[in-house]
Amino acid sequence: MKQHMRNLAGLPLLILSLCSGSCGSEAQLISSGHHPEPAPQQAVPKPVPPGQAGPSQELLARLQGKTLQLRAQLTDFQRMDGQRQWLLELHQGRTVLASWPAVSGTPSSQGLDRRWSPGNGSPLPQGDYTLGPPEPWGNDIWMTLSPRFDTSRSGLGIHHCNPGSGCLCLPDRSSLLALTAWMQEFNLKRLRVLN
Repeated sequence: MKQHMRNLAGLPLLILSLCSGSCGSEAQLISSGHHPEPAPQQAVPKPVPPGQAGPSQELLARLQGKTLQLRAQLTDFQRMDGQRQWLLELHQGRTVLASWPAVSGTPSSQGLDRRWSPGNGSPLPQGDYTLGPPEPWGNDIWMTLSPRFDTSRSGLGIHHCNPGSGCLCLPDRSSLLALTAWMQEFNLKRLRVLN
């Protein structure tokens, strides 16, 4: 019997646990000195803002009479193509209604003067802009951005483009269409570039 036990000492053990009811049975393989590795933790996806695809009837009812703000900001994230990632966000107070990824400036112009060098393709300068209404622009949609501060930059706007230029570019057309819908419902006329 001792000889038989020694031969089994190096083998993994199969442990069965049974329970009553509907839980069934489980089998677990345990080997000496080996513990199962924990499952890798996946990043929890950020919840999608409620107005990401445009204003729903529920949001329109909830926001009636409220003021919305459109803000753009440069993030620390650098895309694979060298572009710095921007976010164009629609807010009502502290609530983010939509957050669209964007780009501004060409990959080689990210460090250039943003306020005083027209035609250099640099990102949008920080400050407040008057936002023109959405209008057709070939197969695209164009929204003029008129700086409300002293600058030599001109010909700025929001449109669909990738890679970027000196404008604020929404790389996917669905984001541009969602922004257009918000602008038409709430007559948005201002953009603030935060940084």
